[in-house]
Amino acid sequence: MTQQLAPATARAGAREWLALAVLMLPVLLVSMDNTVLGLALPAIAADLHPTATQQLWMVDAYPLVLAALLLVMGNLGDRIGRRRLLLIGATGFAAISAATAFAPSAEWLIAGRAAMALFGSMLMPSTLALTRSLFSVDSQRRLAIAVWTAGFSAGAALGPLIGGLLLTAFDWGSVFWISVPVLIPLLILAPVLIPESSNPTPGRVDLLSVGLSILAMGPLVLAIKELAVYGFGVQPLVLAVLGLAFGAAFISRQRALSDRGSQPMLELSLFGIADFRYSVLINLVSMMAMAGFLFLVSQHLQLVLGLSALSAALVLLPGSVTAMVGGFLAVGIARRLPVRTTVTGALLVSVAAFLLVGLSGQGVTAVTLMLAFAMLGAGIGGAETLSNDLIIGSAPRDRAGAASAVSETAYEVGAVLGTAVLGSVITVAYRAHLLLPAGMSPEAEAAATGSLGGALDEATGLAGQQAAFLADSARAAFESGVAITCLLAAGLMFTAAVIAWRGLRTGR
Repeated sequence: MTQQLAPATARAGAREWLALAVLMLPVLLVSMDNTVLGLALPAIAADLHPTATQQLWMVDAYPLVLAALLLVMGNLGDRIGRRRLLLIGATGFAAISAATAFAPSAEWLIAGRAAMALFGSMLMPSTLALTRSLFSVDSQRRLAIAVWTAGFSAGAALGPLIGGLLLTAFDWGSVFWISVPVLIPLLILAPVLIPESSNPTPGRVDLLSVGLSILAMGPLVLAIKELAVYGFGVQPLVLAVLGLAFGAAFISRQRALSDRGSQPMLELSLFGIADFRYSVLINLVSMMAMAGFLFLVSQHLQLVLGLSALSAALVLLPGSVTAMVGGFLAVGIARRLPVRTTVTGALLVSVAAFLLVGLSGQGVTAVTLMLAFAMLGAGIGGAETLSNDLIIGSAPRDRAGAASAVSETAYEVGAVLGTAVLGSVITVAYRAHLLLPAGMSPEAEAAATGSLGGALDEATGLAGQQAAFLADSARAAFESGVAITCLLAAGLMFTAAVIAWRGLRTGR
């Protein structure tokens, strides 16, 4: 039975806060799933023997499908009920995860990851939209979104730690079993604690808009991925043109529906709200910088400094903790200072974090990276808590699912862009500074120039002096790329700070 939403002035009580705790379960799970697979890839490769392309698709299938479907699922939740969609997504995600744990081949595992993304796209927009419906009072809603952001950060931190512990005791399939004990309490408690919410006048489902949305986001995200792996070429260009063409058709369709008085899948008028528009842009740019940093720092800690995956995760743990703390601090500060001042200040803290690494030169230590990531976490945690609140708070309550999906899509596209653009920068810098010893075969040279990991693998097959020369040269070349990439990321974060200062509201 669908319960009525509380009046706009009603303060949330204990029941609503318990409901929020239940909503944190899928948030933790999805953010853990984004980080836990990386640790399991070596074991998966040893067991299933995937090709290089298949191994790439094991990672990429999930974000590609997720980014393509987030907007569709956010809109669907507004129509059929956000709690209902959440429960469907949780059931499917748990079942597919359990099946993927027994994948007998690389193809099976890739298909499983894609199916997990299908159900995962139902989870995140639903949790944020339901948080909006549970907390009507601005101060409580802002605190609840701080909890939501903290849960996302906590999951990202717990992913490598839990994955590392599981892989020391069990096989790689154990990382897919995490979803079962996390989602079963959700399936039991959500119908009891979380009231259903939806758009009371949803209108009919526009299948053409659904198709255009998927055809726009899918090729665009895939083009970015192809560009990161293979560089400029015909295929990513064709994919980008297709995505942009379908995107233009999608926007034209939404305008036509609005002009006829029909309810569009995406209310373009939301982007006419400055807080909404600029907050989405801040989320995209800041996540782009964060994803690029994580891409390079994980390699630096393990391949340059020689830390294990678990030790590298422990170095990054303080950053996830400060991300949680930063979100709660931002809520308190925003009660006393203008929102734009608080968000801009938080983003400038992240700029300082990138400059700390970028200006350190050669020999960046684990302590420096730990401190930088702690600063970065605090800054982005504070900024995104308030930007998410502005996105959800500025949208009509009956369109909370679609607004949440736009926010989540900005996250996913930003993460893909960060890995593609900043990852490409560090690759170009690495190749430009790499010095190879004489006498290497063309195949070995190609592997060494392809990546730092490839160079270190090739070094193990060389004689002592040549091996040391190649390994040292590769590490130094990678470090030069780290400095350049962090300075570029600092520029991106400064751009986000300027956007926040000029675009966001001046009130508290």
